[in-house]
Order: sequence, then C-alpha cells, then structure tokens
Amino acid sequence: MVKKIFLIFLIGIFFIFIAINFRVQIAMSIIPILINFTNPVAVNENITWPDGPESNSQSINDRKPNIILILADDLGFNDVSLYNGGAGDGNLQTPNIDRIGKGGVTFTNGYAASASCSPSRASIMTGRYSTRFGFEFTPFYRFGYTLMKWMDPTFDPLISQFKDASEENFLDEDYVGMPASEITIAEILKQEGYYNAHIGKWHLGGIKGQNPIEQGFDDSLQLLSPLYLPKNDPDVVNAKTSATIDKMVWASSQYAVRFNGGKAFEPGGYITDYYSKEAVKVIEKNKNRPFFLYLGHFAPHNPMQSLKNDFDYFHHLNNDDQHNLRVYSGMLRALDRGIGDILNALEQNNLTENTLIIFSSDNGGANYLELSDINNPYRGWKLTHFEGGMHVPFMAKWPKKIKSGQIFDYPIHQNDILPTIATAAEAPIPTDRVIDGKNLFPYLKNNIPPHENLFWRQGRLQTVLQNQWKLIRDKNIDKKWLYHLKNDPTEKVNLALLNPSKVSELEALLDNHNLEQKEPNMESVIATPILIDKHTGQKYAEGDEYTYWDN
Repeated sequence: MVKKIFLIFLIGIFFIFIAINFRVQIAMSIIPILINFTNPVAVNENITWPDGPESNSQSINDRKPNIILILADDLGFNDVSLYNGGAGDGNLQTPNIDRIGKGGVTFTNGYAASASCSPSRASIMTGRYSTRFGFEFTPFYRFGYTLMKWMDPTFDPLISQFKDASEENFLDEDYVGMPASEITIAEILKQEGYYNAHIGKWHLGGIKGQNPIEQGFDDSLQLLSPLYLPKNDPDVVNAKTSATIDKMVWASSQYAVRFNGGKAFEPGGYITDYYSKEAVKVIEKNKNRPFFLYLGHFAPHNPMQSLKNDFDYFHHLNNDDQHNLRVYSGMLRALDRGIGDILNALEQNNLTENTLIIFSSDNGGANYLELSDINNPYRGWKLTHFEGGMHVPFMAKWPKKIKSGQIFDYPIHQNDILPTIATAAEAPIPTDRVIDGKNLFPYLKNNIPPHENLFWRQGRLQTVLQNQWKLIRDKNIDKKWLYHLKNDPTEKVNLALLNPSKVSELEALLDNHNLEQKEPNMESVIATPILIDKHTGQKYAEGDEYTYWDN
C-alpha cells in the first residue's frame, strides 16, 4: 500500500513537472478543446442580405452619397505601396488600395485614434476621444491574462492590477465595452434614411446596447474569433512566431462569425475574401438607395494565415527565414484583391461617382508578427505612441466632391471620420456632447490644417502633437521624448533634455486635456514593456529604448 501511494506521488510529481515545463504545448492542446466544447460553431450558413428597392426615381448623383468605411487591422504604414513604394520585401504592390488614394486624396499624416484596436474603433464610430467616455483600454479579462501568464511567466514583468472581477462588474456596460449612450455614425445616418450594414470586426462590446444592431446597424455579419481558415485546411499556409500573444491567439481562436447576433457558424471561405464578397452583395442589393457599409477587415492581424495561391504568388521569398513574410504578403494580397472587388462592384453598378470611400487602419503594425519593416520608415509598433504605432494609411475617394490625385500633408485624426461622413450625408452632428473630430472638406478645399492639437492617452503613456512638435511621456518609467516631426519625421533625435521649456509647454497642454477626460471605466490589468526598435523575436540589449503599454 505504501509503495502504491509512493508510486502515485511520483507520477503526480512527474506530471506537475511536465505541466510546468511544457505549459505552452499543454495550453495549445487543451484550450481549443475547451473552447470548441463551450462555444460550438455550426456549419456555414448562406447570408441573406435584405433587398433594397428595385428602382429609384432619383439618379445616383442626385441622392445622398453611398458611404463605405473600410478599416484594416494592424496594417503598417509600409504595407500600402502608395506610401512607400512596395511592402513586404519591396515587391508587394497594393494597386486597389492605391486606387482609393489616387482617385481622391491621400493623407500623408493620418493618425489612428489609439495605438490599440478597441479605443481606435470607439473614436472612429463616435468622432470623440474615447477617453471622454472612459473607453481607454481594450477589454482584457482575467482568463486571457491568466492564460498568457501561465504560458509565459515572464509576461507582464511590472504590474498586475485587476478591477474587482465580480459578476456585477463583468456585466456592467461601461466595463465590457463602449457605453451604449454614445452616438455612432450608423445612428446618425439611420435618421437620414440610410441602410446600414456592418461586416467583420466590431470589438466595442456585445451586451446592453453595445452590439452593432443596437448601435444603428440594420444588419451585422460579425467576426467572432480570428481564424482565416481552419488550421489544417489544405488551402491555407500558416505562420507562427515566438510571441506569447501569438501563441495565445492560435490556442484560443475559432473559425467563426455570426449574423445579427445569432449563433456562431463557419464563414464561407478565407475570411478576407469572404468579407469582401459579402460586401459586394450589400452593394448590389442596395444600389438604388443610400447605404452605409462599415467593413471591418481583420487582415492583416495575427494569426498569420495565407491562402496557398497567394502564398505561391510570392515564390521568390523561398528562404526559410522569409516564410512569415511570405505568408504576411499573401494576406495583404487578399486584402487588396477584395478592395478591388468592391471598387469594381461600384463601377459595374454606376455608383462610383457618388460613393464616399474612406480607408484606414486601427493602428500600426504589431511587433509580435516579428517582421521588421512593416511600419517603415517609422519607429515603433502597435501599442507604442511612436509614429509606427499611430501614423497609419489613410485615404478617401468621392469623385463627385473630391478632386482626384490630391495630397494632404497636414495631420488628420480618426475622430475626423464621423463629422466628415455626417457632412457628406447632410446629417446633423450631435450637439449635446463634445465632438473632437473636424469635417475635413473645407480643410481639403483650402489646404489648411484641421487641428491645432492632437492627443493620445492609454494609461500612463500619453502624447500630444502641436504644430509639428510631439511629446511622448511614459509615467511608468518617468521618461519623455520630444521631436519636431517636420525636421525629424522618423523620431531619431530626442530633444527633451535640450528643450525643457517646450516640454513644459506641451505637458501643460496634455494635463489640461486630461482634465476634460473621464476616468477609465476599467482599470489597467497589465503594463508591459515594448521595445521601440526591435520586435518580439529580437533580444533586448543594454541601451535599447522602450515604453510601457498599459492595458
């Protein structure tokens, strides 16, 4: 009996040892089973978008414009060939995305509203700094944090502060997502008779009035989990990195969408192509009435998955160390192809002239893709306030109102999207709250700057841009960076110690701005360092600069 107990004890010790030393492999094996069991996904369903009118007595050019907002996810500045000549290794072109800028206006200094996804999307939908209504962080729950910590004990080396995780707090609308009291673009346009469709990523909450249908959209085909195709699909080529967040995404993702809040089901193919094809259906069904289409593409966010045909297209990237770049390039090719399909559908239905298209990304390229050049020529990544994290592709096309081939060099902000769209639709902009964005049309016409000051805040990482002067301060490490972007657009020379009076002046602006913002609805749960000039696959060396990401 004693021997048996001792043997069981030794076996237990052995399995504990295995669990500790192989936690990542265990997580990657067990978590998908648990998720698929608790969140079953049905087979693909054919989406039936409602039919618009069969005809319209008004010509397309006499009625309110159609509006299409296309938002890529984690798209780097270097990923669009119009800006930097060629993404990937320099051979990847994005001719269809480029068509938007060439056919209208290319903003050379377009800024995301945040260096991370959810706050940016909240600002885009409302025209307001998301900090005005407490939506400062991307919701990140205890399970996700615990999983990442278990898979990689070095994750979060600084702090772990959880808000009280009671059921009441987890179900409170201000904790889970964007407050339902905020007024979205879709709600504004709905009052003007627009049909509103959402496709793709939402990421602004799903309960108590926060889902797309309750925020003004008539129909919503929503991303539920980020796989582009099942992991073992014969038509997909996968790429993985050493980053903990990449491992977590692979372990916890499903191949799933839902329509109008219904049950989860599998998309109809590679999701980038699937969303684009569904967007074309929306256009064709609604060609005889004004529509607003918000296409929240997931590409090129991780997990990195390319269609084999797109992967094969970049056959010159055939070295082992180019595999991930080749997969990523295939993802961008699919994104560009889909945008081409949308532009072609507008042309085929004679809608091009009176359709306003706006294209941007929610933030810059991510360091955990472990690709060095996605944000060139800028320093930094998603989650940082250096230009690589927030200086994003941004362009608009409306042949009826925007002269083709324009270049606009003054800084603009994603807060500007709502008032610009509302003005195009001749819709009233809310007057019961501060709208931080500007209608861009008069500034384009007169070629003058829309903003005197722009601000960003994510916890203790805070930034102000005024008249080409940019100050970043990180209160986690009590460090400040000061740049004059006209003279130093790639932020190479920190002038903070050389110009303390300018630092004080900009800090005063930032402090006054903060006084107008609301306290966060959710507390930061992590603060983790992000190397500015290296991705997660490159080791820290003495002297490397970094900032902390609060979330």
